[in-house]
Amino acid sequence: MIAVIQRVSKAEVKLEKGSIASIKRGLLILLGVEEADNNEDLKWLVKKIIPMRIFSDAEGKMNLSALDVRGEFLVVSQFTLHAKTKKGNRPSFIKAAKPMQAKALYEDFIQELSIQSGYPVKHGKFGADMQISLINDGPMTIIIDTKNRH
Repeated sequence: MIAVIQRVSKAEVKLEKGSIASIKRGLLILLGVEEADNNEDLKWLVKKIIPMRIFSDAEGKMNLSALDVRGEFLVVSQFTLHAKTKKGNRPSFIKAAKPMQAKALYEDFIQELSIQSGYPVKHGKFGADMQISLINDGPMTIIIDTKNRH
């Protein structure tokens, strides 16, 4: 799994019919699932994200987690995080999980994040053409790949 984690002051997911999810201060998590991913990967990732200290304390130091600041979570599926661009001009998505597997792990990730954080997790619609708007606070963007845990 690859997660792009963005600290935001607000973020929103829209479909053609309008907004389906929005958050204020918190984390926007773009989640890409590859065919080699499993429940161990998602649990490791959730345990890595929740305590991550990327919010500033009163002294301006990044010492606080999303939970410490009562931040919200917004998760959006994004298979394109597994794009391979080595050959040619068209990205290859061969490593991305098939939709059935990816959707199950995406939904399990959302549920695990909600359970472990104790907060409801907002999310996009799997497989849909979505428009994402956000104000990246910082900017602060972190990429985590469960296949590279060093």
